[in-house]
Amino acid sequence: MTPENTGYPRRKPQLGDESRLWNWAQNATLAEKSAVSTPETEEELRAILTNSRGKIRVMGSRMSPGRMLKLAAAGDTLLDLQHLRGLLDITEDSATFAGGTPLHEVYEILTGVGRMLPSSPGVIAAQTLAGALATGTHGQGLQQSSIADEALNIRMVLADGSVQEFTRDHPSFSAVQLGLGSLGVVTQVTLRTKPSLVYTCFKNAVSADTLETDLLDWNHNYALSKAWWFPNENQVHVWAAREATEEETESYHDNNDDLLKQEETSDAMNDTVDQTLKHMRSDTKIVDENGKPFRTVTRFKDFSDVTGDVYQVFCRGIATPQINVEIGIPLARAAEVIRKIKEWHTETQPHMHYPIILRCTGPSTSWLSPAYQQDTCFFGFVVYYAEDGSLSEEGVAFLQAVEKVLAAEGGRPHWGKYFEAPLYNWPAIYPQWEAFRKVRDELDPQHKFENAFTAQLLD
Repeated sequence: MTPENTGYPRRKPQLGDESRLWNWAQNATLAEKSAVSTPETEEELRAILTNSRGKIRVMGSRMSPGRMLKLAAAGDTLLDLQHLRGLLDITEDSATFAGGTPLHEVYEILTGVGRMLPSSPGVIAAQTLAGALATGTHGQGLQQSSIADEALNIRMVLADGSVQEFTRDHPSFSAVQLGLGSLGVVTQVTLRTKPSLVYTCFKNAVSADTLETDLLDWNHNYALSKAWWFPNENQVHVWAAREATEEETESYHDNNDDLLKQEETSDAMNDTVDQTLKHMRSDTKIVDENGKPFRTVTRFKDFSDVTGDVYQVFCRGIATPQINVEIGIPLARAAEVIRKIKEWHTETQPHMHYPIILRCTGPSTSWLSPAYQQDTCFFGFVVYYAEDGSLSEEGVAFLQAVEKVLAAEGGRPHWGKYFEAPLYNWPAIYPQWEAFRKVRDELDPQHKFENAFTAQLLD
């Protein structure tokens, strides 16, 4: 059962109150449905902002924790931008999309014209483009950073209803790239694109004994890399991808451009996966043997190398309600942090029902990006909700303890996931924190786009 004093709310599997809008995970109410406005054009959006006297938040796909989106008072407005979506313009090396476009549509449209973003995709693609920028959605690989780092131009409607364009040479661009929804409403984003590439991803199960050095090797030697660390079994499952050879690319095209799996498979992860499933089933009490949480790890059984485009290979997440904590650590200190987690794990033997996820990115230009100006390793931790909407007490205790370890190491949390804000000294870990607050005051002097959470965070 979820402890009552935790920052991780209980989930409501069955919603009884039809008058209120919930976030995607159904663990927080956002507003009365009557407070939702759904403009069909940018002009309608401008009119809403001009005439509104209350606070305003944009709900996107509602994937973020409820505190990021929640309204507080009568007269506040929650904006649904579902009509402001789609491709608006495309050039030889860029594409402009409406802010409300889901990422999967961005990827599908670009793939259809033989293009891709230079940034690797996040695990799932249900987020809106504007929401992905606002929270720092990122993929994996030191040759790229967040999706926001591929933005060339960002168009926003400000609190007074005016429209402003921010190009990369604008002095406030690095604030607007990742704005936490507190600067304005993003209606259009122009993104860099490049020709679609085909990758071959090699999958292996290795000992965690040398993870400190292996992690650096994988990320320096491959274009894209992601790892799942199972401390209880001292094992790591790693995906490392490079551009496909001509022969591999030809085989992929012969397969109708569908993800191509090699015939040779490995069962090296099967025992580890079975142990993990045992913990997950005990914690969640989910009866369905093929439930979504379980499928996130059963895919590691009998694994094989694959060839496909970047979205087919890495955008493979299975969206299921969870508490997800992800903390960015400077890559130069990742080995030291891994050693500390190993020591802490040995001493405490914490209960875990999911592996630690390791993804690295190159530096970001966004002032509030966890990867701002430095190669960064993101340490991800997941606890899935039980059938009744509760969370394992041991799982919650693990999340709280490991976040304290990483926060003490100067970690920066992913904005779109869960974190305990009091653990962080924001001005100390973000060199441009005050500069961001200044831009917020310039663009939204009345703080129209704040809610209780962002007000406490920024004020």
